[in-house]
Amino acid sequence: MKKQLLIITVLFLCLVLTQAQPTLSYIESSNGLGFPAMEGGRTELEFADINADGHIDLLSIGDHGSPYINTQEHGIMVWFGDGTGNWEVYQNGNFGYGGIAVGDVNNDGFLDVGYAMHHNYSSTDFGDQLIEVALGDGTGMNWTPWDDGLATNGETWGMFGTDFADIDNDGYLDLGSVSFGSGAGVHIYRNMQNGSWEQSFGFLNGNSTMIFDFGDINNDGNADFAVTQQYGTVYFGGGDGSFVLMDLNLPSTGIMGRRGTSLGDVDNDGGKDLAYINSNGGIEVWEWNEWDELWQDFSGTLPETGDYDATQLYDMNVDGFMDIAAFGEGTFTLWLGDGTGTWTQDAQFTLPSGGYFKAFRVGRDIDNNGFPDFALVVEQGSWPSYQNHLFCFKESSTPEVLSITPIYPHGNEIFLRWSSLNIDWISAVPENQPSHVSLQYSINGNNGPWIMIAENLPNNGRFQWEIPYVFSDECYIKYTVWSGTGSASSITPTSFSMFFTEGIEDQIGENIQEFSCYPNPFQSETTFTFTLNNKSTINLTIYDLFWKEIKTLENQILSQGKYTIMWDGTNRKSQQVSAGSYFAVMDANGNKTVKKIIVLR
Repeated sequence: MKKQLLIITVLFLCLVLTQAQPTLSYIESSNGLGFPAMEGGRTELEFADINADGHIDLLSIGDHGSPYINTQEHGIMVWFGDGTGNWEVYQNGNFGYGGIAVGDVNNDGFLDVGYAMHHNYSSTDFGDQLIEVALGDGTGMNWTPWDDGLATNGETWGMFGTDFADIDNDGYLDLGSVSFGSGAGVHIYRNMQNGSWEQSFGFLNGNSTMIFDFGDINNDGNADFAVTQQYGTVYFGGGDGSFVLMDLNLPSTGIMGRRGTSLGDVDNDGGKDLAYINSNGGIEVWEWNEWDELWQDFSGTLPETGDYDATQLYDMNVDGFMDIAAFGEGTFTLWLGDGTGTWTQDAQFTLPSGGYFKAFRVGRDIDNNGFPDFALVVEQGSWPSYQNHLFCFKESSTPEVLSITPIYPHGNEIFLRWSSLNIDWISAVPENQPSHVSLQYSINGNNGPWIMIAENLPNNGRFQWEIPYVFSDECYIKYTVWSGTGSASSITPTSFSMFFTEGIEDQIGENIQEFSCYPNPFQSETTFTFTLNNKSTINLTIYDLFWKEIKTLENQILSQGKYTIMWDGTNRKSQQVSAGSYFAVMDANGNKTVKKIIVLR
């Protein structure tokens, strides 16, 4: 009996240990990141292939030691990666301590940088403002100031977290930043396309924990942002450079606001959702419900308390669902998501010397093994000898088969014509052989025909694309990776939409002979009249000006003939819509006809 109990106990322990094994594991790949030695204080990191050699690099403008304060840090620091986890730094400039963003702001094909700082000590134009943008030349070493008008709206003291997005859908990246303390507040600047910038939104004062991120949260095609700031966290953009605070029913977290924020689409509805650290050091995730226009708790089994300081939302196991990584008190933890609000703890480890969060970034694959990696800046030691250290960790699996996986767009997103979009992917390349990527798009479903976006791209996981002048909700991107004599392709899992507004009511689908509505404008109701040339599956849907779906009026198969459908001016919840302009889209067997309508109240 004792022997049998022993066997059962051993089997049980084996089962528990097997179930506890993480599906992902990470190894440190920080060779070369020890120089220059850092000092202390917060900083920000970005992954980017800044010299377009196909290998991911790390960028920063350093911590409190930049420039030359007890360290050799200075200016824009680029740790060039070799694709295996080795790094070599190059520095340019006499300024530092703050946040950084990477993107092509003048659309010349070279990546540029935007950065916000406290130590704007430079005696030249390169580094003498609290917020700047500098153009790159494709080397990652040389920078040309392109920053007239930035930091001219009351920013008199330390700016920090910085990000790029096309806030006005003109095809050019704009800039946002937050101060690291009370006084300078939050500022959004529009790119005037000629090296000058104009503030479109901003305010002074309010304390902060220094994180700023753009993302389309309510999925209307316009950039929104999340910021860790005393006066509020989430702001929705109007597409013209304006923003409105939309914290609404998010729980209060005290004077310092929500910490460690990040944005990602946790429920695959096309809009970004919000993760943050609450006042108890626990982790919360909230999704935006566009129909109720309120936030819904999506935290599920995530810890309500803890010692965490920062979150990052990303599909870390590349299964099509957003995961959440968190760091704090020297510990990294990863929870895998399933798109329903259930989170399963996976990888976890604590740095040998512990440490406090100073920067955290996930999302690019430094060795093309098919899984994203992450980097940290951690303060280790104790006063007065504490010091920041930069680490990179790569996922440890070895790929056997060439593959490529779409990351963004993932499906259900809405993009407006001429706006700037980052197309993201993850690719597994056996033995990390040389590889390149081509991108194509379809507006007629996942069978094409396919139109070339770009070919022979470095396999670095990102391409900045300007949305073309098309009108379709059946858009897909086809990704193809080439290595040696082989190739592999994949397609966006679910369709996304690309829309424009000018002249769309002049489009007539080939299955529809006429499409009209009367009265237009109207107050209480209007009637749509249409004639089908042949038997068709029809869908009549009302959208607002930001292409948010308001209501589907009809969805069925109809025979050839003339039909009428009435709309009483209500949304899908039977509530009266507000006065303004709307679009009625008639889809007959995939051929769309659009009518602009006006509601009067």
